[in-house]
Amino acid sequence: MNIPFPTIAEAGALIAAKQLSPVELTVACLDRVKKLDPVLHSFLLVTEDRAMRDAKAAEQRMMAGTLKGPLDGIPVAHKDIYNTAGIRTTAHSKLLEHNVPDHDSVVVAKWADAGSVMMGKLATHEFAIGGPSFDLPWPPARNPWNTDCFTAGSSSGTGAAVAAGLVLGGTGSDTGGSIRGPSALCGIAGIKPTYGLSSRRGVLPLSQTLDHTGPMAWTVQDCALLLQAMAGHDPFDPASANRPVADFTADLGTGIRGLRIGVIRHFHETDYPVSPATRQGIDDALEIFRSQGAIVSDVTLSPMMDYNAPGWVILTAEAYAVHEPWLKERFNDYGELLRDRLAFGALLPASAYVQALRRRRVLCLEMAAAMADLDILITASAPAEAPNIADVPKWGMFERPNFTMPFNLTGLPALSLCTGYGAGGLPVAMQIVGKPFAEATVFQAGHAYEMATAWRASRPALAA
Repeated sequence: MNIPFPTIAEAGALIAAKQLSPVELTVACLDRVKKLDPVLHSFLLVTEDRAMRDAKAAEQRMMAGTLKGPLDGIPVAHKDIYNTAGIRTTAHSKLLEHNVPDHDSVVVAKWADAGSVMMGKLATHEFAIGGPSFDLPWPPARNPWNTDCFTAGSSSGTGAAVAAGLVLGGTGSDTGGSIRGPSALCGIAGIKPTYGLSSRRGVLPLSQTLDHTGPMAWTVQDCALLLQAMAGHDPFDPASANRPVADFTADLGTGIRGLRIGVIRHFHETDYPVSPATRQGIDDALEIFRSQGAIVSDVTLSPMMDYNAPGWVILTAEAYAVHEPWLKERFNDYGELLRDRLAFGALLPASAYVQALRRRRVLCLEMAAAMADLDILITASAPAEAPNIADVPKWGMFERPNFTMPFNLTGLPALSLCTGYGAGGLPVAMQIVGKPFAEATVFQAGHAYEMATAWRASRPALAA
């Protein structure tokens, strides 16, 4: 390749100009997988034959001048809760160790139709909540910045594979932060779109009223390109929004003068004080936004735990409802972390679930009122740099609030992006949150920040 770690935008432009071969790009990515993944464990299954077929087809279109768009010839991979026709889909669990679906999920099919090259299936926490677990058929993914460290979850393999340059982009899912957490700890970009923007059909469910599908990539621009190819109404997904899809890249590079930014400062300074590097990254980002003409002010909401409490009650109850039949028949086939977390849902009374739904509505109204005169909100994505993978507590999600759940609860689009590096050279991140279906504005702000900083020039030493 002409450049060692192209972004999707860069690779797409080179392919369109016939200066980069999709076959050579794919071979280079496969070589990285063979070299690095024995340490990272980001892949559960590498589909080398499929990848080469996809790449050769893309190269033929390139030579014929019939490329399908910016994703044609781009190597991607899918979180292993996305169904793939004829290709094993396991949810990283013994229960589905030999499960081979008949149909692609809607998102997998859309990316395939866009010409992407499918490299394989990526590690996840078991059924998108049980991890990091060491008692499953496959080991948990490792953080490429330090393989002793956690990737966050549950889109763990996608975070690791993108950061290490094994793929240029991948799918994630986000029920309480499962796109933005790994994006933060692995130093990449990832967006949880507005609830209902992209289909969940063919994706193994966790919590029907909180689940989102979304993309993860090295840059904000790449996330915009990936989301463009996955968004849209699906009449067979009951939560799908029937509305036109915006052009997510139209405003990239146009500047942010006049953008109204609200900082939920108490989330990351009082409710859950973040690490010094995390706070410094947010403060520096706000100065960059001010220097570019944005209007920055503070916003006060209910304490972060007020958003987390109903969110976790809803998630736990709905996840138990999904898994109850298997829990009764195959309890010990789940990993310890997942079966304990799921079994907790059996103890929740119906009244707790109903009260959580009522509280959710109140908080949605509060968030909407707070954003009435704003374009985006800013807070942290994660409290600190990645911890050691062996030190992650089983009940950590209940012990302290997380920064991502408020936006699953309210369904707002939320983007995590890298804001620098802290202790041990590990990434830190911030979160940019938009109004419903205002992904284009979120991408506009995130891209402006990335263009003003040099963080995207650094890759993990493992990958380099």
